[in-house]
Amino acid sequence: MVKLTRNPIDVTELLSEVEDDGSGGVVLFLGRVRNHSNGQEVTGLSYEAFEEMAQAQLLKIEEEVRRKWPVRAMSIQHRFGEMRIGDISVAIAVACAHRNEAFDACKFAIDTLKVKVPIWKKEFREDGSFWVEGALPTITDKNPENAI
Repeated sequence: MVKLTRNPIDVTELLSEVEDDGSGGVVLFLGRVRNHSNGQEVTGLSYEAFEEMAQAQLLKIEEEVRRKWPVRAMSIQHRFGEMRIGDISVAIAVACAHRNEAFDACKFAIDTLKVKVPIWKKEFREDGSFWVEGALPTITDKNPENAI
């Protein structure tokens, strides 16, 4: 299951999606909005997404993870829009029979998401706001190669 949403990510719901009696290892990764970046105080974030392409890329990541590891259940959710400090922006849950496989699959999923999914991050600071980790989203620049 993959999902893009403007709503807060419900961790209980996410974990219920990977409930499986045959899984001995369930790894949950939560990416949260932190209050600092590169030595600067951050007051909030905004994520923008090329939604159709982002959804397609998330599905490809899920398929690739399932090809490489014996995943029994998996869920990826990414939130976009404005967020406050402490909000969950991305969550990945992976269930496998064994913990090492679940850890490896989950790490691969988040690392690949950061590189391949067309989602852009804007940081808000006391001295202004800044797009970070990739190209600015524009109507003419929807090339996923320019994304994070």
